[in-house]
Amino acid sequence: MQWLQRAAGMRPDTIAVDTEDGALTYAELHARARAAAIELRGAQRVAIALPPGLDFAVALHACLLAGAAAVPVDLREPTPRLAGATIVIDTPPAAASAASPAAASPDLAAPALVVHTSGTTGTPRPVVLTLGQVLQNALAVAATLGHDRDERWLCPLPLSHVGGLMVLLRSVIYATTAVLGPATREDITIASLVPTQLGRLIDRPPPPTLRVVMLGGAPADPTLLVRAREAGWPVAPTYGLTQACSAVTVAQPGDTETSGHPLPGSTVEIAADGEIVVNADLRTGDLGRIDERGRLIVLGRKVDTIVSGGENVMPTEVEAALLAHPAVAEAGVFGRPDPEWGEAVTAHVVLRDQADPAQLREFAAQRLARFKVPKAIEPVASLPRNASGKLLRRELR
Repeated sequence: MQWLQRAAGMRPDTIAVDTEDGALTYAELHARARAAAIELRGAQRVAIALPPGLDFAVALHACLLAGAAAVPVDLREPTPRLAGATIVIDTPPAAASAASPAAASPDLAAPALVVHTSGTTGTPRPVVLTLGQVLQNALAVAATLGHDRDERWLCPLPLSHVGGLMVLLRSVIYATTAVLGPATREDITIASLVPTQLGRLIDRPPPPTLRVVMLGGAPADPTLLVRAREAGWPVAPTYGLTQACSAVTVAQPGDTETSGHPLPGSTVEIAADGEIVVNADLRTGDLGRIDERGRLIVLGRKVDTIVSGGENVMPTEVEAALLAHPAVAEAGVFGRPDPEWGEAVTAHVVLRDQADPAQLREFAAQRLARFKVPKAIEPVASLPRNASGKLLRRELR
């Protein structure tokens, strides 16, 4: 039985998707999605060019009911990435119809989504994800973080990326409620956030019903995680990637040092060159290590490694040292071509208070080996980031 059909049968009056502009119960979502699916029969890929909201949720489930892979479109891109879709949904789907046919039983090997990577190291690439991968991820996350029948999972993330999409899909598999809207929503039990969003919320108390925050999409500096723990935010750092259907490892709430253990059904290994390898053959391009308790520690991207004077420097380590200074709100570290050093460690910082670059260098020198201390620290108004909050390091250079 298809997931939405099952949820509508079990809990027809439960809110499936809740937004600031309205809500749909599972019975209503199922009826609307079935009607919209009629026009999609026989399509292999269908692009969804709609903003986050109820119409997007209807279109996504219409694709799944019709057996078509959904291709979410990032509307902020000047040229839409359609990944070969032959149909584009860019207007609200059709109203419900009693004559719409029921969906066939799903084939777990069939494509469910075609999602583009974040593009932090180049042009975003389309990745095909199957129904089986979506189901496995949803069950593994529930087994790790627990599951509440009345879960309300907040998603303030773009639905053009896998992190946001998986909130909608996990919720329908669990037959619980997906909440689309700003990160300031209070009526939630779980939330998916990126570090930038958490940093903007940390000075306010967490919602009283909130039991866990899945933090992902970009590396989180330890200073932010410590501040979150001290402020009572139950943050569970994660490590994931589009090709693995979002989360691969999840830490326990309050862990400020690691990205946690692999989810059930996933494996994480470290190759001889230090690269993180997921599920035996998926090379991630990230460097990391496994601690004595089997938890993953992510060190950074291989391509971001700075070679300065013959020494390797990981930008994330330097960023963490700078972010420990109370005046530094954000930091981006990169290697600038230099005739003497090959690459000179350089930092762009967003300041919350006045701070002299020389003082920041001295502060970093107390926490880093000498060759890791930035040769230059330059205040900027903002850092380039993608929609998920990931630093676009290539744009710093």
